[in-house]
Amino acid sequence: MAELISRKEKAVGWVIFSNPAKFNAVSHDMWMALPQAIAAFDADPEVRMIVITGDGDKAFISGADISQFEKSRGSAEAQAIYNRAVVEAYEAPVRCSKPVVAKIRGICMGGGLGLAAACDVRIAAEDAVFRMPAARLGLGYNFTGISRFVQLLGAANTSDIFFSARKFGAAEAFSMGFVNRVVPVTDLDREVAAYCELLSENAPLTMAAAKFAIRQSGLDPDARDLDQIARMIEACFNSEDYREGRKAFMEKRKPNFTGK
Repeated sequence: MAELISRKEKAVGWVIFSNPAKFNAVSHDMWMALPQAIAAFDADPEVRMIVITGDGDKAFISGADISQFEKSRGSAEAQAIYNRAVVEAYEAPVRCSKPVVAKIRGICMGGGLGLAAACDVRIAAEDAVFRMPAARLGLGYNFTGISRFVQLLGAANTSDIFFSARKFGAAEAFSMGFVNRVVPVTDLDREVAAYCELLSENAPLTMAAAKFAIRQSGLDPDARDLDQIARMIEACFNSEDYREGRKAFMEKRKPNFTGK
């Protein structure tokens, strides 16, 4: 059964793409469910970060479920509805105020590659395999998605992976700048858990302000909301967390941030 699973573990909101029989290929319903799952975690004050991953040890996400294409993308109207669901799913990690981490093992292709690109941080196991097969399917990739890859990889690497539709491994994904870290398969769970614990100890308002500014930096200068960035920075300096951070530093202890 293809489904999107969400669960909360302490400060971490987990979003799991589950369709193991098809290497976690994404159905239309799963695309539709993703923005709701992320929005729910974004609104939960107990959640400090979100991890997106795939079910099992074979795949992160192998792409969209091609078996649905004839029905879901067989006409211009159906194509528009499907594309809107995918775009909104890709935008969900971007719009989320909290850090979103992609935990990648095995196959990460097509829609999975696009979704991973929309996350803030990508941690991959050594067995991860990446591919953008759009040119083998004859489909067009929207400008926002292409721009996201260019920001991460540069124009030359983006051209290569889109033109060739070739597979590439975790080491090359790291050298391109697509993934932040590559770890042995046996260490993936531990490394992601440690990273989540690290983030959970940090000031939520500071991370939110940094994420907003980072995302704004990818926009045209005229489109950037510098006033909002200034307001978020001011909120950090006026927060109880800033006072707690200063006090903890002086007392040589870990701060206890509340996001207020």
